[in-house]
Amino acid sequence: MSVEPERLALLEAMREDELDAAALYRALADASNGRRRDVLNRLAEAEERHAGHWERLLREAGVTDFRPAKPTLRTRVLSVMAHRFGADSVLPLVLRLEAADAAKYRDVAEAPETMSAEEMAHGRAVAALGGGGKGEQIARSEGRHRAAAGGALRAGVFGVNDGLLSNLLLIVGVAGGTDNRNIILLAGLVGLLAGAFSMAAGEWVSVQSQREVYEREISVEREELAEFPEEELEELILIYQAKGLSDDEAKALARRIMGQPESALDTLTREELGLAPGELDSPWVAATSSFAAFAVGAFIPVIPYLAGSGASALVVAVGLSAVSLFGVGAAVALLTGRSALRGGLRQIVIAGLVGVVVNTIGRLIGHGVTV
Repeated sequence: MSVEPERLALLEAMREDELDAAALYRALADASNGRRRDVLNRLAEAEERHAGHWERLLREAGVTDFRPAKPTLRTRVLSVMAHRFGADSVLPLVLRLEAADAAKYRDVAEAPETMSAEEMAHGRAVAALGGGGKGEQIARSEGRHRAAAGGALRAGVFGVNDGLLSNLLLIVGVAGGTDNRNIILLAGLVGLLAGAFSMAAGEWVSVQSQREVYEREISVEREELAEFPEEELEELILIYQAKGLSDDEAKALARRIMGQPESALDTLTREELGLAPGELDSPWVAATSSFAAFAVGAFIPVIPYLAGSGASALVVAVGLSAVSLFGVGAAVALLTGRSALRGGLRQIVIAGLVGVVVNTIGRLIGHGVTV
């Protein structure tokens, strides 16, 4: 089989990368003990199987002379770190490497789709090894649940903040250029609608695009489950062993799950991809909530101009907005574990400084227009 030199170089590089990853896992296994050592050795074996795939392609292309693979400088450094400071000091770096490896296969036609999925599963196994105990893993899992539960609240708070601050600055800027109540009110209402629709459209596109990517990943996982059940079973066993189950427990649980196709798909997508097939975000819910949050915030500085005008309406708008900004800043601070008072005051100071700037610009433009 005739293969271009550039392609041969790519295949050789892929083979060497796999052997380098295997050498790293072997070094980590040497610096570990118990079940962790077993899991790391099995990860090394998986990387060596991947190397075998690239070697077979090279042999089919006529290559017979294979240079002994030497660990890269990065692998040698990480190996020394693992032996001196323990495997835990290196595992976070290895996790990032696995994520990069999973992505690189997607651009290589000769790479089976299962190879990318296996690298992602390796990443999940490495993540499960971190901390060394089931208790800590459960705590991390609970932390992720709390973060997910607080995500909607966080998005709502920031949406209100964006609407409030952007429309307040718009009104302050326009008020600097004109005292005409109708123009200021029109600007405020148009700013509210334009900003809210823009936020909603952006959120819809973002969530829908993410959802399509996730649905594609789940579809690939479904195909792999049907075509390569043994490989998927092996990866699931590996993940459960990394989480702390004994070999027999991990095998029994994995086989029981694989015996139920839908349950197997749900479990594999959660464990290998970190996704839940039935819990993907809805783009319409995200768009609607973004629209509502932005509109609520943007409506606050408009309220005084519905009944008043002139300097008094502007003062009330600024005062109302300042109180609201303090509340939003305090809420943001609480979400990030900081001082509510400091967060609220910081929000007011920032808005005040920017407000002075845009009002001055509005005055200059307004003066220029009337000249």
